[in-house]
Amino acid sequence: MTHETRNYLLSLQKNEITEHHIYQRLARSIRCRDNAAVLQKIADEELRHAQIWQQHTQTAVEPDRIKIWFFTLISLVFGFTFGMKLMERGEVGAQSNYRQLSEEFPEAAQIAQEEKEHETQLLALLDEERLRYIGSIVLGLNDALVELTGVLAGLTLALQNTQLIAMSGLITGIAASLSMASSEYLSMKSESSTDSHPLKGAIYTGCAYITTVILLVLPFLLFSHYIFCLMLSLTTAVLIIAGFNYYVSVAQDVPFRGRFYEMAAISLGVAGLSFVIGYLVRIFLGVDI
Repeated sequence: MTHETRNYLLSLQKNEITEHHIYQRLARSIRCRDNAAVLQKIADEELRHAQIWQQHTQTAVEPDRIKIWFFTLISLVFGFTFGMKLMERGEVGAQSNYRQLSEEFPEAAQIAQEEKEHETQLLALLDEERLRYIGSIVLGLNDALVELTGVLAGLTLALQNTQLIAMSGLITGIAASLSMASSEYLSMKSESSTDSHPLKGAIYTGCAYITTVILLVLPFLLFSHYIFCLMLSLTTAVLIIAGFNYYVSVAQDVPFRGRFYEMAAISLGVAGLSFVIGYLVRIFLGVDI
C-alpha cells in the first residue's frame, strides 16, 4: 500500500466513524421508533465500514467533532431528513472513489453499494411530520410572498411613509394569515384523509404566512427611507424563496432552479405591477401624506 493510498483510507475511515456518531446521536434523540431504527441501522453500517478500513490502516482515528456538531445541529433545527440528505449529498464522490478502490480492496465495492442505499432506500423510509405538511407550508409561504410584496410595493408609493406602510402591511398580513389558516383547515377537513390533521395543517400554513409577513415588513420598522426599505423587503423575499426551495430540493429530492425561478418571477412581477398601481392611485386620488 502506498503512502498516498493509506492517507486516503484514513480520510475514509475518519469520515465513516464521524457519520456513525452523527446517525447514532440522531437515532437516540428521535421519538419515532421506526425513524430511530432506520438511523441506527445506518449508524451500525457506518461503524462497520470504519472498522473495515481500520483493518487496512492499522490505525484508530478520531471522528470530526466539528462535523458531528454541525450536522447534528442542522438536523435538529431543520429536521433530520434534511440534515441526513444534505450530508449524503457529499458522498457522491466518495461512492465513485470506492469503486476505484475495489481493484485493490474488494470490500470497497460492497461499501459503495451500501452507501448508495443510505441515500436511496434507507433515507426514503424516513417519515417526518413537517415534510408531510410541506404543501401547507408552501401555501402559506407562497401566498404571503405574493400578497405582501404586492401590498408593500403598492403602499410604498401610495403612502411614502415607512411607519404607515409597516402598520398597513402588518394589519393586512396578520388578517390574511388567519384567513389562510382557516381556509387550509376547512380544505383539509373536507378531504377526510387519515394521513393528515386539519388543525396541524392550518398551524403550519398560518405560521409560515405570519413569519414571512414579519420578515418582509421588518425593513420598514428599522429604516426611514421607503424606497430603500422596499428594496430590502424584495431582497428578503428572494432570499426566502431561495432558502425554502433549497430546503425542499434537498429534503424531497426535487429540482431547485425551476421552482425558484417560478416563485421569484411571480412575487417580483406582482410587486412591480402593484408598485405602478400604487403610483397611479396616488396621482388619481390626489393623495398627499
